[in-house]
Parts: sequence; C-alpha cells; structure tokens
Amino acid sequence: MTAHHPPGPTVTPEAAQRKPQVSLLLGAIFLVFLGHMSLSPILAPLSREVGLAEWQVGATVSTAALALVLTSQFWGRRSQSLGRKPVLVTAFAIATAAMIGFAIVAWLGMTGAITGTALFVAFLLLRGVVFGGAIAAVPPTAQAYIADITTDEKARVKGMAGVGSVQAMAMVGGAVVGGALSTFGLMVPLIAIPVLMAAALLLLATRLRPESRHELIPSPAHVSPLDSRVWPFLAAGFGMYTSLGFIQVIMGFLIQDRLDLESALTGVVTGGTLLAAGIGLILAQAIIVPRVNWTPPRLLCAGSTTAVFGFILLTPDLGPIPLVAANVLIGIGLGIATPGYTAGPTLLVRRDEQGALAGLVNATNGLTFVIAPIAGTVLYGTAPHLPALVGAVIMATVALFTLTHPRLRRGFRSHSEDMRQAR
Repeated sequence: MTAHHPPGPTVTPEAAQRKPQVSLLLGAIFLVFLGHMSLSPILAPLSREVGLAEWQVGATVSTAALALVLTSQFWGRRSQSLGRKPVLVTAFAIATAAMIGFAIVAWLGMTGAITGTALFVAFLLLRGVVFGGAIAAVPPTAQAYIADITTDEKARVKGMAGVGSVQAMAMVGGAVVGGALSTFGLMVPLIAIPVLMAAALLLLATRLRPESRHELIPSPAHVSPLDSRVWPFLAAGFGMYTSLGFIQVIMGFLIQDRLDLESALTGVVTGGTLLAAGIGLILAQAIIVPRVNWTPPRLLCAGSTTAVFGFILLTPDLGPIPLVAANVLIGIGLGIATPGYTAGPTLLVRRDEQGALAGLVNATNGLTFVIAPIAGTVLYGTAPHLPALVGAVIMATVALFTLTHPRLRRGFRSHSEDMRQAR
C-alpha cells in the first residue's frame, strides 16, 4: 500500500493564464456527451426493433465499460504528457467515426440486411470497444485539468461539480434530443449523434490552444488503486456507480413494460424520465454543492443517503409519477455525492499524479458498468423489481461506509487540514 505523500503545487503560471479556455473545454465536452446521452432513450426500443435480446444490450454496454476501464489510465497520463488538445481531438475523431458506423449498422439491422450474431458483434465492436475506448479520454482529461488549475478544497470541489454539471446538462439535453427526435423514427437521433460529436471535434481542433512544453509532464506518475490516499474514495464511487449501473440500462425496458408502451413512445417517455434525473443532477451540482460548502466525505454521505430513497421508491410498480420522482431523487443524490468522490482524492496527491488519478477514477466508474448492466438485465429477466432493490442495498452500504471508514470519517472536518499538516 502506497505511503502518504504531501501534495505538491498544482498550478503553473502558464496554466493560470489559460483559465478562460475552461469554458471552451466544457462546451466541447457538453457536445460529445450530448451525442452520447441522446442514444440512451432509444437504446431499448432500438434493440427490440433490430431483434437483439435484453442481455445483448447489457453486454454491449458492458463491453464499452471494459474498454473504458482498460484505456482510462492511458488517456489520463497522456493528457499530462502530450497535452489536452491532441488527446481530446484524437478521442473525439475516433468516437465520431464509431457512431457513424453504428448508425449505418443499426439501419442495416432495421432493414434486415444484418441480423443475429453478425449484428450483435457489430454493436459490440462499434458501440462497445471503439466508442467506449474513445469516450474514456474525456472525463480524466477534464478532471486532471480542473485539478491542475485549482489550489484549495472549495475551488477543487466547485470545479469538479462544474464538470459534473456539464455532463448532467448533457444528460438532460440528450434525453430531450433523443426522445424528441425518436418521434420521427429511430434513425433520426442515430444520425444526429455523430453530427453533434463532429461539432465538438471541430470546436476543439480550431479553438483549443495547446499547452506549452513547460506545462506538460513528460513522465506522469502512476497511482495504485490500493494507495491509502485514494482507495476509500474509489470504493465509495464503485458502489455508487454499481447501483446506477443496475438500473440505467434497464430503464427503457422498465418503462415500456410498466406503462405498456410501443417502441416509438417508449423513447419519448424514457427521454422524459432521464430528463427528470438530469434535472436532479443539475440542481445538485450547480446549486446545492457550491452553496453548502461541505467536505468531500460529507458530500459522499449525504448524496448516497439521498439516492437510497430514490432506489427504494423505484423498486415497486407505483405508476409513472413515483417512477419519475425516484429518478429525480437518484439524480440529486448522485449529483451531491460525485463531486466529493472525484475531488476528495485529488486534494491528497501531487500534481504529477493527477492524470493517473483521474484515469483511475474514470476506470473505477467504467468497471462498475462491466458487470452491472449484464447483472441488471439478468435480474430484470428474473423479476423486474430486483435491479432497483439490489441498487438500494449497495447504495445504503456506501452511505454506511462513508460514515464508518476512519479516513472518510476524519474527512468530515476538512481535507484542507490534511493538506496543511502534510506540507
């Protein structure tokens, strides 16, 4: 287990001069995640339209997550050694090409030109391996950048919440775009997705300035997942996103089956439900987190506790209004907890470790979606209420862990105290 190292200086003079480009970076991230999230409302009806089983959809999402796990540390460290612009431009180009290919394959599947195993393998490769590996570059690059330009706990938490807010807004926008466009046919959002990603690619390629060589770190340090500074946060994050993974991929199936909807209408209603969850995320990360000024462990505990109630409300079939309310509660809970999870360990590591740490956090998130979607779809096939019930139990365990683990319990005071003592 790695010993505690004092955090080094995190901001260079060059980085300080480039703060105005934070908005540009976040804008590009918004566009690429808007495209990504526009697929969510139509994934369930699309799979049924082309004849794929629920478990095959889960396997596709899990494959993307596995690709993310395997490439996140690579991207995170390269964002410090090569710079943000070349990493993001490369990743966005790959993601755009993958989604163009995915749209073509989906169309061939709907026309019956590709069916069965060939269609499933194409989904796995394009939406899973290629797209998952490319999108893995985005969160660690953004998180490492925020860690690089902030110097204290309050600014760090606020910055990480800003990244989360952009992703939450993309979730809301994706729910609206995907759901609304699906009323014109499932192919319409599939065409719009690569267009949005190409717009993000163009924005970065033409507007984002590359870092100077003085800002780059030729050999960024590795960070072990067993490092005593970071593993409690990773464990809490793993539990949180495992809970989410159990319900995220089955939400479209759950809505279609509980409300007895046709495929096109399922996309609209699923989009509206994801919109509600996204509003909860935005409310938490744009308003609640910046105002409460809580430490990362306190955010983790409060957020995970809030999300538990959402999972409990989602478990029984109580009709459409409780279903939407459950998603709002889950969104608020995760929105409060996530900045604590992502910001907490960054306050305890050195600048040359930030890229690897950001990759490790992203890999942890992805790891949950390697198993959870398949497990969620299998559980849903057994009994539709089981994914939400299992998610509630795991999220409650996370809340208890944040209250009882010594490092996290001590962190209810302030990580700033740890930083001052280390220095």
